Amino acid sequence: MKKKDGYVYSIAAANPPIPGCTVSGELLAGVTCFSLARGTDISAERYPIPTIHYNLAGTTSLVYPALGQELEVPAGKVVIKEAGTDIGVKAKSDSVYLEVALGRSCAMNEAIKPGEVFALGDLVPYQEGKIINMDIVRNETMKFVVMSFDEGCALSEHAAPGDAIVFALDGQAVIGYEGEDHPIKAGENFRFAKGGLHSVRAQGRFKMALLLTLA
Repeated sequence: MKKKDGYVYSIAAANPPIPGCTVSGELLAGVTCFSLARGTDISAERYPIPTIHYNLAGTTSLVYPALGQELEVPAGKVVIKEAGTDIGVKAKSDSVYLEVALGRSCAMNEAIKPGEVFALGDLVPYQEGKIINMDIVRNETMKFVVMSFDEGCALSEHAAPGDAIVFALDGQAVIGYEGEDHPIKAGENFRFAKGGLHSVRAQGRFKMALLLTLA
């Protein structure tokens, strides 16, 4: 059995859809992973808080019964699902996605519009010699951030204030964690625990997203 934290893996590969079934399980507090086999669906539900729908593999559609509309979400794309709206999810192919609860009081970046499909890596550019950081959304219990690293840039070793998952979006890097180096490339994930000492060194240009829970 793999240890809980401190290794490179793929969330999508670790949660393969089961034919004819829908599967769900919590990854972190407020973060649920769904695996939907092609042709299955999650019935329309209404939540009192907005949620992030992050499609990791396959193609899903958000279904809006009241409008008679569907919104296609390909692999690698994200959409913010509005609070107080009936929304279902349909798997157009075997799919894996994350659903992140944002809470009642969340601060969302003005660049993000609920109901619009976007790619995390498109939110921040590269800049020579710089690390660029954008908070997508945050509240008292979580923070979702996108970062770009120019070649040679690095985050020095520091401790995490909560459990977190890294999503490598573009390029390659080395994550140092508790004294060990872990190469990571686009499409892979890395999980670390609260208090875990870690660093990030870009190998060429690199983009990543960080989902940090603070509960």
